[in-house]
Amino acid sequence: MAKLFVDNLTVMDFSYLDSDRGVVGESWIVDIELEGELDEQGMVFDFGHVKKRIKQFIDEQADHRLLVPVDASGCVTHIEDDELSIEFPMNSGDVVRHRSPAAAVLLLAGTEVDLEAIARDLQDALLTVLPENVQSVGIILRPETIQGAFFHYTHGLQQHEGQCQRIAHGHRSRLEIYVDNRRSTELEVSWAERLADSYIATEGHVRETFEHNGIEHVKLAYRASHGEFELSLPRTQVFTMERVSTVENIAIHLATQVAKDAAGVVRVKAFEGVGKGAFGGV
Repeated sequence: MAKLFVDNLTVMDFSYLDSDRGVVGESWIVDIELEGELDEQGMVFDFGHVKKRIKQFIDEQADHRLLVPVDASGCVTHIEDDELSIEFPMNSGDVVRHRSPAAAVLLLAGTEVDLEAIARDLQDALLTVLPENVQSVGIILRPETIQGAFFHYTHGLQQHEGQCQRIAHGHRSRLEIYVDNRRSTELEVSWAERLADSYIATEGHVRETFEHNGIEHVKLAYRASHGEFELSLPRTQVFTMERVSTVENIAIHLATQVAKDAAGVVRVKAFEGVGKGAFGGV
């Protein structure tokens, strides 16, 4: 048998629920290995098909979704007419509530989201749709190696025509801040800590605040082309912006905030997951 590999096939950008951290944005790089007999072309599987068909399959399974470990303590899910509701208590006494079309969520067995378990599930599912000569599949999910500051964030883009309109998808992102063309690691660390495990919300999506177990929470909601979306989470996890929370606007907003205290020209390089993002400057 022969084996082929494709490194950096795609990036899974998503969010997941954690009993300690709440809603957490994440980005995992996907590497893949296929083992099997050579076909009539002398290939295990055409590289062009790997990059198109397999990437599409993986993207459809988990990309831009909210991953929910349904066996976590107190987690309750309810589906009706293809609308899925979730209540997810946190160890702190906070609660996360989510309502959306079912396609925006991936329900997982277990008490926490496990990288290796998700890779195994994807491998098993993928093997069923590949040609018979492919006898085994290896999927490696890994975070980007980052030198310097980074943060996990979640958001939803109401006007987006595709999957980014889902109210709870996210990223693990680098952050670079320059003042007068000099990089400031101190500012990068400060803002990365401030934005850690945050939900970056558009002010117009805030519907109400309420208390749960004496803790202030925020409810966000909007209607998009795929349906109705709602998310409630602890107030401490919400970072609001006036504009829609695209990475372009995030970069501009951060540059504006940094410039209030920095003496000089500010430029922010904000990433949206791996290898892409936007600049903002003041």
